[in-house]
Amino acid sequence: MDGTVVKVNPATGGARAAIRVADLTFGYTRRTVLHGVSFTLEGGAVGLLGPNGSGKTTLLRCLLGQVPLQAGRVEVAGFDMARQARRARARLGWMPERGGVIPGMSGVGLVAYLGELAGMPARDAMQRAHEVLHYVGLADERYRMCEDYSQGMKQRLKLAQALVHDPAWLFLDEPTSGLDPRGRAAILELIADLAGNKGLGVVLSTHLLADVEAVCREILVLREGRLLARQEVDGKARQPRQVFEVEGFGDEAAFLAGLEQLGAEVTRDNRLQLVTLDLARLDGGEAVGGDGFDPAAGTGAILEVAAATGFALRRLRRRPVTLAEEFYTLVEG
Repeated sequence: MDGTVVKVNPATGGARAAIRVADLTFGYTRRTVLHGVSFTLEGGAVGLLGPNGSGKTTLLRCLLGQVPLQAGRVEVAGFDMARQARRARARLGWMPERGGVIPGMSGVGLVAYLGELAGMPARDAMQRAHEVLHYVGLADERYRMCEDYSQGMKQRLKLAQALVHDPAWLFLDEPTSGLDPRGRAAILELIADLAGNKGLGVVLSTHLLADVEAVCREILVLREGRLLARQEVDGKARQPRQVFEVEGFGDEAAFLAGLEQLGAEVTRDNRLQLVTLDLARLDGGEAVGGDGFDPAAGTGAILEVAAATGFALRRLRRRPVTLAEEFYTLVEG
């Protein structure tokens, strides 16, 4: 990918391009969909998660200024969406799940047209359209009628449309929907490059949690219109109860007795001992750094028991927990 194609305007990059949401409440007729949602985003890739009906689509519409705000505040790069909607929206790029194709227009013509709608002069919009289509891998197909594009090409085309006016933030709604594995991997690579190397902020709304794990540094979880959790996607354990795989030899009875004193639950899986520890108990009941529980506390405690009882360890590691498992624990808990 060409590192010179997609740039961030220094005037809108970094913390100055932050999205700030405060006490956002929104509803349709008599039904309230969002309840006092508040958060600040300063960059990177953020996954927006929640079960159907949680308010994800409504939140995106509020962030994009597509609906009049009823209560609360949305600010984009210092611009109030309620009073300065045009200037706020100029900092945002939008890739919808559906639509985005106008029959009878070429790919480059459509992207340039949307650049003009965003306020760009025609010459600049056309030049930029060629640049972003090259970036997303459609340079050779840019003069082809866009209704003839494959599904993967249409997704790339929509991404180019979202980039044409050089936004500070991209909002992506199910960007890998309907794609085969190769097409999905290509789109995720582009998103990771935009967030990690090009300096754009990305809000990724999707039901595919593997996509979030692949490109996002943190997640926002909505449930019933409320912000249920905000968590980093990293090596920390978000749930205090974690399972460790242990294998070794020596005085197993003494080793198990020592684990029992830690409050551990032990089950056997073939040659492995599965040791479930409550990290909150080990850490004095507090999350490490406020962001999660450090699995190193669990491995350290098991190592101490092994050393004290003369039990030689061949294997000790935390059993991986997927984002999907933790997400469903959150929304169903």
